[in-house]
Amino acid sequence: MPDRLSRRKFLQVSALAATTVVVSGCTIDLQRTEYLESYLRPPEEGLPGDNLWFASTCRQCSAGCGIIVRVSNGRARKIEGNPLHPLNQGKLCARGQAALQELYDPDRLRNAVRQADRGTRAFQPLYWEDALAELSAQLRSVEPGEIALILGNPSSHLWNVATRFAGALGMRPPLAYTFGDELTGQQSLLQASAVLFGEAAQPVFDIANADVVFSFGANFLETWISPVYYSRAYGRMRRGPLGKRGYVVQFEPRLSSTAASADEWVRIRPGTEGLIAGGLGKILVEEGLLAATELSGFYDGVSVAEVAEASGVPVEELERLARIFAEVDSPVAIPGGSVTAHTGGIEAATAVHALNLLAGQLGQPGGVYLPPVPADDAFAPPSLSTFADVQQLIDDMRSGRVKVLLVHGANPAFELPAASGFDSALASVPFVVSFSPAVDETAARANLVLPDHTNLEAWGYHVPPVADRMVVSGQQPVMRPLYDTHSTVDVFLALAQELGGAASEALPWTNEVDMLEAVLDTFRGQNVTPDAFWAEWRRRGGQWADAETWRAPAGSRAFDQPLSASQLLPRKGGDEAAHPLHLYPSILLFDGRGANKSWLQETPDPMTTVAWQTWIEVEPHTAEELGLEDGDVVRVISPAGEVEAIVYLQPGLQEGVLAMPVGRGHEHYGRFAKGYGSNPIQLLAAMADEDTGGLVWGTMQVRIEPAGRQQALARLESAAGIAYMREEH
Repeated sequence: MPDRLSRRKFLQVSALAATTVVVSGCTIDLQRTEYLESYLRPPEEGLPGDNLWFASTCRQCSAGCGIIVRVSNGRARKIEGNPLHPLNQGKLCARGQAALQELYDPDRLRNAVRQADRGTRAFQPLYWEDALAELSAQLRSVEPGEIALILGNPSSHLWNVATRFAGALGMRPPLAYTFGDELTGQQSLLQASAVLFGEAAQPVFDIANADVVFSFGANFLETWISPVYYSRAYGRMRRGPLGKRGYVVQFEPRLSSTAASADEWVRIRPGTEGLIAGGLGKILVEEGLLAATELSGFYDGVSVAEVAEASGVPVEELERLARIFAEVDSPVAIPGGSVTAHTGGIEAATAVHALNLLAGQLGQPGGVYLPPVPADDAFAPPSLSTFADVQQLIDDMRSGRVKVLLVHGANPAFELPAASGFDSALASVPFVVSFSPAVDETAARANLVLPDHTNLEAWGYHVPPVADRMVVSGQQPVMRPLYDTHSTVDVFLALAQELGGAASEALPWTNEVDMLEAVLDTFRGQNVTPDAFWAEWRRRGGQWADAETWRAPAGSRAFDQPLSASQLLPRKGGDEAAHPLHLYPSILLFDGRGANKSWLQETPDPMTTVAWQTWIEVEPHTAEELGLEDGDVVRVISPAGEVEAIVYLQPGLQEGVLAMPVGRGHEHYGRFAKGYGSNPIQLLAAMADEDTGGLVWGTMQVRIEPAGRQQALARLESAAGIAYMREEH
C-alpha cells in the first residue's frame, strides 16, 4: 500500500514551510514546533464534534487554580476546574471561566507592532525577527542599569526566566506589582510575616478545620489572595462532622459578599480593624479567657474603652465577641487587605496575629500555617514589590535614569493613581515595550508591543502563593495559537542567545519547552522515563504532594513590645470634614484586568446586581443629609482627582462611608472596556506607608457634588422592591 500524507503531517509540513519563509536568514530564530507536543491526542485526529480535555492552570490572578479545558474541532470551548488539583479540586471562579474570552477577544493584537508616535495607536505590523532585532539593538545601546522591567502577577516560570535574564545583564531587579496585590495586601502581609515569624511567607489559614473565624477585612469569598481555595475551605467548615457548623464574624465597614455570608457582620469605622483586634486581645487576657506567657504586657497600651469609641463597636459587644473566640477549640483570626491598606499596617496585622498566638493556633488544625518551601529557586514565588518601589522607579524614569522599560502583565498607566505621575514619567522614557496581548493603556503608550500568547495557548508552570502542600501547577497550550503571537519566555530566551555572554549562559535553552523539560526534571522519579513523566505532567496538570506538607510558623518575635493604640489608628488622607471613600474590589473585574471580557462586564455584582457601570454606594442616612437619591449622577472629588459615578443607596455601610468598585473606566483595552464606567483609582493620593511601602488606599477623604442629572443603573434587582425593603425594613 503506498504511503499517504496524513492531514496531520500535511499541516505540520505546511506550517513549517510557511515559517521557514519568514525566518530564514534572521539572527533571532523563533521557529518552534514544540507546541505539537501538548496534544496526547491531537484535535485533528478526533472526529468532528468529539470533545478533548486538557489540563492547565488559570492565570487570571496569582492564585494558580488548576483548570481543564474542553476542546472541540481544534478550538477551546469551555473551562472548568481541575478535580485532581489540590488547590481548587474542580471549583473555579467567574474570572477563570471568562478566560475563554481573552483567547477570542476580537481586539487582540494579531502580530508584533511598532508605534512611531506613542499614544496615537497608529500601529505598524512587524515581522517578529525585525521587532526582536530592534529590541536587541535598544538593549545593547544603553547601560544595563538603565533597563527596567515591570511584571504583573508573573507565573513562576516567567519570573524564573526574567530574574535570570535581568541578573545576567546587570539590569535592575524586576518589579512584580499590580493594584490587585495592593487590594489583597499580599506584599504587606508578607512583610508582617517576616517580622512576626522570621520568614516572608504568605500565611495559610486553615478555615476548613476552624470552629470560629474572625475575619478582619479579609474578603476570602471575593478576591482575597486565593478565593477559590478559601471558598472551598469555607464550605468544608460549614458542613463539619456530626452537624458541626463553623461560625464566621466579619469586621468591615461595608457589607461585602463575605460579610453577607458570615454569621455576624460587625460594622466598624474604616481603618480600625487592628485596633479592634487589640481590644479583643486585651479582654481575653484581662478576663483570663485565654492566657499566653508570650503576650504578658503586650496589651498594656490598649484601652478597651478607647477602642470602642474609635471603632464604633460598644464595649459590651467587644466582650461578647471575645467570649465567642475563647469558647471554642480552634478559632482563627485573619488579617485582610484592608488591615494593611492604612498607615501602621504591620502593627495592625500584628494585633490580629496576636489573637492566633493567644489561642495557641500557630501550626495547629484550624489555625495558621506557612506554605511549603520550594526545593529549587526555579519554583520560588515572585518577590512582590511595594508602591514605594514603584515610586522610586517613577522618579528614575522622570529623571532620565531609565532608557528602556519593559512591561508584562501589568497596566501601570491604568492601575496607578494619577497622582503618582507615571504618565508624565513614561513620556521621559525613550523606549517602551509592552507584552500585552491587547492594547491596554500602557501598551497604547509603547514603542513596541510584542503580544504574548494568552493563557490557553501557552506553556508554563506556577507555584500558588497559598496551598496546603507543595504544588507546581502545569500550564500547556490547549490549542494552537490563533494569531502570530509569541511566548514572552521565548522572547527572553531568543534575546539571551542574541546578546550572548552571561545572558546566554544564564538562559541556555533554545525554547520554552526545552526550559520546562530541564527545570521540571527535578520531579522525575528514578525509574520514570522523561517521556513518561512529561506525558503524566500534562495529563495531570502539574506536580504536587499527595498529603499536606504545610509548616508551623517558627516564632513570634514581634510580640515582646507593647501594642500602641495610637499606632493602630490610621492617618487621614485628606480633609477630615469630608466623607471617606473606600475602594472595595468587584468580585469579577478585580483591578481592571477583566474589563475586556463582556461576560464579566455583564455578570451582576453580587451585592448590588449592577453591571457595566461604576456606581457609588451611599448609606441612606448619609444620602439624605446630602440630598441624594438612587440614580443621581455625582462627581466624586478627592485632593488627587475627580470621577463620576451613579448613586446606589446601600444600607450595608457604616454611616458616612462611601464605597466604589474598581476595574472600569478604561480609555483603551478593547471595545468591551473602553468608555464603560470610571476609574476610582485616580482618586487616590500617591501615599506609601512608611513601614511597609504599600499604597495607602484605605483612607481617602472625598466630597460629592451632584452633576445635575440622573442615570438608571443597569441592575437585576427591582428598584421598586429594593425601595420598599429600605423603607419598611
